[in-house]
Amino acid sequence: MNYQNINKKLKIVISVGDESGIGPEIILKALCSHEIPKNIDFILVGSKKNLIYTYRHLKSLGLKNLANPKNLKIHDLAISLSDNDTKSSYGNSSFYYLTKAIEIVKQYPNSALVTGPICKKSWSLAGHYFSGQTEVLAKSCGVRKVGMLFTAKSPITGWRFNTLLATTHIALCEVPKQLTAELIHSKLDLFKDFCNTFSDKPILKVAGLNPHAGEEGILGHEEKDWLNDALITWNKKNRDINLLGPLSPDSCWNSSVKAWNDKKAEKHDGILAMYHDQGLIPMKVIALHYSVNTTIGLPFIRTSPDHGTGFDIAGKGIAQSQSMIEAIKTAIEMTNNSRLLNTH
Repeated sequence: MNYQNINKKLKIVISVGDESGIGPEIILKALCSHEIPKNIDFILVGSKKNLIYTYRHLKSLGLKNLANPKNLKIHDLAISLSDNDTKSSYGNSSFYYLTKAIEIVKQYPNSALVTGPICKKSWSLAGHYFSGQTEVLAKSCGVRKVGMLFTAKSPITGWRFNTLLATTHIALCEVPKQLTAELIHSKLDLFKDFCNTFSDKPILKVAGLNPHAGEEGILGHEEKDWLNDALITWNKKNRDINLLGPLSPDSCWNSSVKAWNDKKAEKHDGILAMYHDQGLIPMKVIALHYSVNTTIGLPFIRTSPDHGTGFDIAGKGIAQSQSMIEAIKTAIEMTNNSRLLNTH
């Protein structure tokens, strides 16, 4: 199907993710939310049959506020499921939903992608060896430098809380091996471009790798050996950025808690974390259901709810949809921002 000339409204393409998880449920809940603007053209990529089944099943449980798939624009991909290896089949389906959604987004100059949660193990079982959706997006768009950034807008203060990861889905023991001055400079370049879209003089913080940021080499040597110098070198070339760090990781996010809850608190524009859990633990504790995963460095905006497939609660009707609502709202806000407007 060629979508290119349907109309010029802002389009949000949603890949439903792993259909054996909570993806279909939270999408149907989110699209019925009063928080979602009505003037958006949504295109869902997944199985229409599965979405209709999910809708009917949730209705039978007594849920009322659900978008009816019959009223939604769905790019229906009928990918057969194997009875012998259901996990692999759902992994295969979710992978092709993502790749088709990317293909559709590329056809529009004013569109964004929202991705439902997937299971990396299921992808692997299906023969798709990627550590996450971010890596598929980067390869599909032919870009080498991308960043996994988690963002959330406080419902209390309206402040946007941003945490970028220097390394992503790798084992903890691999983190020190992958961290280099070049990698830090690359991530800070992406972070600067992102923050410059809403702030002329961004304040960025950088968390240290080690406890107490190494305590001058006593608790770890990376900060002393190269990270301090890497930050100084980058900041000399980017004097419009107020760069702070490396800071002790155990207190680096204290100011984020204050900014999230208090309008009068001192604000910062973002924190660069050295590894996945260092950034995600405070992000999820502070922002809870409001946190959104977004990939920066792509030719279009991509967001995703900041949680997994929820296999243990799938089909029970109890999955919270706030993170999916926030993912859609964030995609709309970022795409509508004149300085973030994609040109693909």
